[in-house]
Amino acid sequence: MDAVVFDLDGVIVDSEPVWEEVRRAYVADHGGTWQADTQRRLMGMSTGEWAGYLSAELGVRRTAEQVAAEVVEEMTRRYAARVPVIDGAVEVVRRLAARWPLGLASSSPTRLITAALAATELTGTFRTTLSTEETARGKPAPDVYLTVARRLGVDPARCVAVEDSSNGVRSAAAAGMAVVAVPHGSYPLDPDAERLVATVLGSIDELTPEVVDRLA
Repeated sequence: MDAVVFDLDGVIVDSEPVWEEVRRAYVADHGGTWQADTQRRLMGMSTGEWAGYLSAELGVRRTAEQVAAEVVEEMTRRYAARVPVIDGAVEVVRRLAARWPLGLASSSPTRLITAALAATELTGTFRTTLSTEETARGKPAPDVYLTVARRLGVDPARCVAVEDSSNGVRSAAAAGMAVVAVPHGSYPLDPDAERLVATVLGSIDELTPEVVDRLA
C-alpha cells in the first residue's frame, strides 16, 4: 500500500456521542423530533447535508444555514473545553506516518478538524486533510476519499482507509480503497457495510503497520 487515509470522528476523536448529544438537544430546543434512526443516518453526512436534514426532515424551525452555524458553534465550544481523543489513536497515527503518507477524510467542518488536530498535536502529521464541506457530496459518496487520494498523488486502490461508521465504510469502499473498520461500540456497522471491509479491529491501537502490510 502507498498511503493511509484516516477518518477523524470515531477513529481519532470520540466525537460521535458529542455530536449526537449536541444535535439531539438542538432538535428538541427548536421544535423538531429526533427519530430512532437519526444518528445512524447523520453519520458521514456533510455539514450542508445534515443541517438540511435537521431543518427539512426533523421539523427544526430554523433554516439549514442557521442549523449549521449554530450546531457547529456549540461543537466548537465543546472542543474548546475538551477534545475527546480516543486512547491510543495519536500514537497509531504517528506510527503509521513513519511508514506511509497520511491523509484525513472527514465529515467534520474544517474549523473542527483544525481544532482537533491542534489539540492532538497531529497537524503536521497529515500530508492533506479534507472536510466534506469542500466536496459535492458527503459520505457514503466516495468524493472525499477520491479527492484525498488525488491530493496525495496515490491510486485509491493503493490506499488503506480507516473508518468507524457504516457510511464512512461505504464511502471509502466506493472509492476503491481497502477499508479497516474500527466500529464504535454504540454504533455497530450495518451488515452491508461490514461486508465491504477488509478487516475489522476491536480498537484503534490494534492498527499496526503489519495490519496495513497484510492488505497489500
